Amino acid sequence: MTSHHQEASALRTFDHSHMFEVLYSFPQQVREALAIGRQAPYFHDTSHFPMLLFCGMGGSAIAGDLLRCLVQAYEIDDFFVHVHRTYGIPSGISSSTAVIASSYSGNTEETLTAYRAARSKTHRLLCITTGGELQRLAHADGVPVISIPSGLQPRCALGYSFVPVIMTLLTHNAFNHQSTATLLRALDTLPEFLETTVQAYSVPIAQNPAYTLAERLHGTIPVIYSSSLLEAVNLRWRGQLQENAKHLAFGNSIPEMNHNEINSWVLPRLMLQNFTIIFLHAPQRGQQSRMDVRMQATKNVLQGRPKNLIDIVAEGTTLLEQMFHLLVLADWTSYWLALLNQQDPTEISDITALKQAMAQH
Repeated sequence: MTSHHQEASALRTFDHSHMFEVLYSFPQQVREALAIGRQAPYFHDTSHFPMLLFCGMGGSAIAGDLLRCLVQAYEIDDFFVHVHRTYGIPSGISSSTAVIASSYSGNTEETLTAYRAARSKTHRLLCITTGGELQRLAHADGVPVISIPSGLQPRCALGYSFVPVIMTLLTHNAFNHQSTATLLRALDTLPEFLETTVQAYSVPIAQNPAYTLAERLHGTIPVIYSSSLLEAVNLRWRGQLQENAKHLAFGNSIPEMNHNEINSWVLPRLMLQNFTIIFLHAPQRGQQSRMDVRMQATKNVLQGRPKNLIDIVAEGTTLLEQMFHLLVLADWTSYWLALLNQQDPTEISDITALKQAMAQH
């Protein structure tokens, strides 16, 4: 057995709950999610809606962020997506608003209050869950429910949380014809693309780019920067590093950070060498955009400040593939970093302790 095989085998002993197999099976999860989405229910009112309010927390909310970023990236103006991550609902919700309540367990406290508040404002609701109180309420209220398989950590169920939602929107004409055709084609090729992507990041560590990246992040604090089109991916990177690797991570979007945060990479000088900056890129066809110029200028200003400055360019022929390439890389990088940190990537003892404390009040 080679030293790399021995090292990988030793690291895998920290994976007590077998997240490796869960991440490896993600392409199959997406295939199953596509099948669920083709048969998924829809809002009882199928007429046009100007706004979609997506209510969820943590791993269940990322689906809404991805939808929001895709709508923005493809310049789809059929409706506006707002992702709501707290109790209740924001102001301005009316009977014309469509609301999706997403809770993998069905028992997320904040999402349940959002569902109840939305129910008093609009009858155009849809839930996606594995069961729990959300499913019970929805059935009692006659609200359609997209049922997805249970047994995973919510952050490991992104395929189930996202794909059926976008599929039911596509198959029930929420998007215009051109956008529908474009997105359906992109979804159709996604599982095969993911097979290749997962293979690259699950191979022995000597040839594994995700492991190499995790080694560079090990012992440093990652800060993730991206354009607003990759805001959901950026957020996912931070969340996966935080939950899987038990590792502090921060981030921001460009151009906003150019107007404040860029000026902070000066002090405290001794601490800057404890940071790694990651720039996430999704290559655009055609002429270089102002965002490309801005990203490069930002990199030039920050050169030499942190310990590492890393560019990650998404692979894939469609924007959806590029986004999911970066999402899968985040999964596997955070997985390998968890093992380097001698942590079980599945375990979430602090989140569990917080939930237990909240349940007492």
